[in-house]
Amino acid sequence: MDLSRHTDLKTITQVYEDYEKQRKGESHRPHLGGSQIGNTCKRALWYQFRHAWSPTFSGRILRLFETGHREEDRLIKNLRAIGVKVWDRDPETGRQVSFTAHGGHFALSLDGVLENVPDAPETPHTFEAKTMNGKSFRAVVNKGVQETKPVYWAQCQVGMLLSGLDRCLFMAVEKETDKIYGERIHLDRAEAQGLIDKAGEVIKATTPPLRLSDNPAYFECKFCTYFPICHGCKIPEVNCRTCAHSTPSMGGDQKWTCALHGNAGEACQDHLFIPPIMPPDLSVQEAGNGWVEYLDADTGEVIRNQGNSADLFEGRMK
Repeated sequence: MDLSRHTDLKTITQVYEDYEKQRKGESHRPHLGGSQIGNTCKRALWYQFRHAWSPTFSGRILRLFETGHREEDRLIKNLRAIGVKVWDRDPETGRQVSFTAHGGHFALSLDGVLENVPDAPETPHTFEAKTMNGKSFRAVVNKGVQETKPVYWAQCQVGMLLSGLDRCLFMAVEKETDKIYGERIHLDRAEAQGLIDKAGEVIKATTPPLRLSDNPAYFECKFCTYFPICHGCKIPEVNCRTCAHSTPSMGGDQKWTCALHGNAGEACQDHLFIPPIMPPDLSVQEAGNGWVEYLDADTGEVIRNQGNSADLFEGRMK
């Protein structure tokens, strides 16, 4: 009898650990992503754009993400096999076809651009591919993308508007059965423009937008990546984007400017947290030139944030 079959093998553990190792340093995008702009909470989007908190995923989940990316390539192969012309890379860059807005701070990459789609051979389409579990897949089949997956629908809308096309072919694969769902989505120009305007509001906001709910038990809040800093007691990450001195430049190339040093890059010794970004149990008591004092409601302690004094909050960091 092979006892190793009935235990957790180090081999599997190390495979998952390798995924986590490869993930380190790649948790933040330089831009606000079009794949997330359909999120109903602007505050969560603002935290994402400001690199306020790094989401953490297990190695198994990271491998699952990789499976989704591999399915995109498989669907593209399927489409080409039936005569659809697919452009999944920009010939000039060799990367995914992508578009930007708001000084490059908002960006979206397409899974592809299609021609000769059998259902509308004369109409070019953008292309979006997803994988889903059985429950989500059945919901999409019964009610469509807009009603059941509004974030995906928003991604399709923005992709069409930025690319200048008015049709999108959305395809989803059910993980358990390998069934394929397809839906041709029409451009809703007003909705798409509204989403791009929403991205601009988030990018240009100097303080966090209102919470989706002030109740930490609210369903969407409880499962949000940014719960620890929005409703919890954790301190945001130290970087230029969480600093009161930096702002995104609208000049292009995703640049940031610093009121003290010109160009913003990595956090320096003058880093000062944007006061409203701090967790709810820290209230501003007093502030001056280059410093802010906070009262900790739990301990009664007064903490002075000055000259990158993030070490004072070390117990609240991840």
